[in-house]
Amino acid sequence: MSLLNFRRKETPAEPVGASAKVEAFLKGYSIEVMPRTAEKVENFRDLLPAGTRVYIAHIEGTPIEDMVATAKRLHAEGFPVMPHFPARIIPDRATLADWIARYKGEADVKQALLLGGGVNTPAGEFDASMQLIETGLFDGFKRLHVAGHPEGNKDIDKDGGDRIVMQALKWKQAFSERSDAEMAIATQFCFEAEPVIAWANRLAAEGIRLPIHIGVAGPAKLQTLIKFAIACGVGPSLRVLQKRAMDVTKLLLPYEPDEVVGALAAHKAAHPDFGIEGVHFFPLGGIKTNATWAIEHGGTSAVPASQS
Repeated sequence: MSLLNFRRKETPAEPVGASAKVEAFLKGYSIEVMPRTAEKVENFRDLLPAGTRVYIAHIEGTPIEDMVATAKRLHAEGFPVMPHFPARIIPDRATLADWIARYKGEADVKQALLLGGGVNTPAGEFDASMQLIETGLFDGFKRLHVAGHPEGNKDIDKDGGDRIVMQALKWKQAFSERSDAEMAIATQFCFEAEPVIAWANRLAAEGIRLPIHIGVAGPAKLQTLIKFAIACGVGPSLRVLQKRAMDVTKLLLPYEPDEVVGALAAHKAAHPDFGIEGVHFFPLGGIKTNATWAIEHGGTSAVPASQS
């Protein structure tokens, strides 16, 4: 992806801890679970602030019954739920309508993350999130999020550029202007602030004003993060992990997102109009570990009522 240049000194890393900037940045954070990881949590109310938005990732092969059961359970525990709808694993409009009806009927779902999905061959008629939107089946949803890739997505722009992705985001920006739904971009996780800041500035320059919920990998073993980062197509910021892996004094220590969160928090505090609105955690080292880190670093406030 073509990125804007900027000076490192404009985005100093903020020491994470009792920082008011970090607390403000983590306010209203969200977190992602899968049915199999959610099963390991006895009670989410013991881990997450009331009102925390919980995404449910839909991995190919996961039965819709498991997805809906997880959504129902989280809703019963008092959390706004945002299930994934990956276009390429949905075979047809009837299936999509059935999924939506189940989520609404059993878990009172009013939010959705619409994305292309990570499979190469579509299961049916859908290939992109725009096609899901065009069905009209999400009309009436309170909130719709779409995917963003600060370091590019070679599955879409195979030449390494961003032309197709940028066109899609402009389409979604235009849709948001004629839709009643609140919309935002939820991104892939990165390990470095610079690519994120450059990408967000690029979107603003292109007239894309959708709020950004930036993906952040939660604390985890270094080997675990590198495995997920490669599998998910994380770009240049992967070098942060690779450099850490070469330092024998850090190799066995768990990674924590202090540096990237601190730098983004400092940039947001210095530039209040900066497009990042919130943080979305990928708990790659475990939900409890991630939730504990977030609370210890100030992320104790619930999602504002207007966003739930």
